[in-house]
Amino acid sequence: MSDHSIPMSAAAIARGVSTGSIDAEILIETCLSRCAQVQEKLNPFTAIYREEARDRAALIKKRIKAGGKPRKLEGVPVAIKEFTPIIDKLTTRGSAALSQNIETFQPVIVDRLESEGAIIIARTTTPEFAHSSFTRSPLFGHTRNPFDPERTCGGSSGGAAVAVATGCVPLAEGTDMGGSVRIPAALCGVVGLKPSLGRIPMDILPTVFDTISHFGPLGRNIEDIRLFMDVVSGPDERDILSQPSPSPLDKTRIDPKTLKLAVSPDLGFFDVDPEVAADFANAVGVLRDAGAVLDEIDLGWSPHMVDAWYDYWCVYLAAAVDDLLDEHREVMDPEFLSLVDRGREMSAVAFRRIDEIRTRQWHAFTGAMAGYDALLCPTMALPAPPLEASEADYTRLDADGRLKGLDMTCLFNSIGQCPALSVPMGMTGGGLPTGIQIIGHRFADSDVLRLGDLFEKMMPWSAPLDTIIAGFAPAAPNPKEESHA
Repeated sequence: MSDHSIPMSAAAIARGVSTGSIDAEILIETCLSRCAQVQEKLNPFTAIYREEARDRAALIKKRIKAGGKPRKLEGVPVAIKEFTPIIDKLTTRGSAALSQNIETFQPVIVDRLESEGAIIIARTTTPEFAHSSFTRSPLFGHTRNPFDPERTCGGSSGGAAVAVATGCVPLAEGTDMGGSVRIPAALCGVVGLKPSLGRIPMDILPTVFDTISHFGPLGRNIEDIRLFMDVVSGPDERDILSQPSPSPLDKTRIDPKTLKLAVSPDLGFFDVDPEVAADFANAVGVLRDAGAVLDEIDLGWSPHMVDAWYDYWCVYLAAAVDDLLDEHREVMDPEFLSLVDRGREMSAVAFRRIDEIRTRQWHAFTGAMAGYDALLCPTMALPAPPLEASEADYTRLDADGRLKGLDMTCLFNSIGQCPALSVPMGMTGGGLPTGIQIIGHRFADSDVLRLGDLFEKMMPWSAPLDTIIAGFAPAAPNPKEESHA
């Protein structure tokens, strides 16, 4: 099998393995070979499960030959974020404090992927406890952007985005508490979905009452994202907030002439890079030229609402690691610890009042969005920053009250019932991807994916990724051993 087999979609791989036109064992060898080369140059993996992937591919091949019923992800290589547990595997969450943590638990999402035939080939990098838009940690170092290795890939699901963009896997799992799927998707030129809250059971946190945390997929096309969601969606008693009956994902094509979309180039207060703004205007123009009605609206939002999400996030992190600080503080990322300390200083009353700000944000959103099918805005205010930049470089207001921020994603975790999808929308003059964000009404996951389909048909984005993938010729497979990357 040629190396060209790896860049195929997950849907095509599953069909090919199920019919025997794709040899699952050769596919996995080619995939593992690519992983080794990409790891050397960009560092997206924390572990590569060579022997287990080979064994699973062999079992799948035998099963199909014996007439086994094909499954939705039959033989599809996927990657799981280092933040997400896999039973009996080292799961560090990017922290030296958990450098010896062998998991005794496996979440619903991993069980569902494996039960539908997916082959987990690797774990992907994350900053410490998924805290940052820059994927780097004291434990695993920097993960680099495939379009420019001197720039960040985004975070916190940065390794996942790189694995997809370079053709190592067609699908990767990520987590999104403030944009951690959509940020790296936009900066690496792939598709990333934050589903509506509870569509995928979230059972990996110390609490099942958290309201900003989501699992979400990263892929190269909407068909694969929808396939991933078909497999992992649905209620489970382990998550009290999981949706009892999530609506089926509608695959019918949208006629752009039936659309009425809200547009916000800056969410009212972000200082957006001129090239990002130009790509966004072009994407909006493509829809308008096709007959859609697009109106620029005022959401009535403010930087204060970003601060509210940030305060919530700091308290979340502080609670998550409080039991580890006395013993492990000295090996933790100083930037991460600054967030933890900010969270520890917040009073219970101040924390409770964050929900009042979120309530005002929600009421402003519903008022502004009345009569519109979805909201469009940039995913990121800037293209990928330099590798050595800091999150703190993107948190200030200028003299005009404009936020010099990086991501435009976290506000949609504060109203997490609204799905948010990032799809590629263009390239800067320097060759860096930009992304457009599609935000739906409550639980309207079908709407954002159907709009993503429309963008994919009208603004094809595969060419830049094909160039990146072609730059990683397969290396010879490594010896048959499981390795920590």
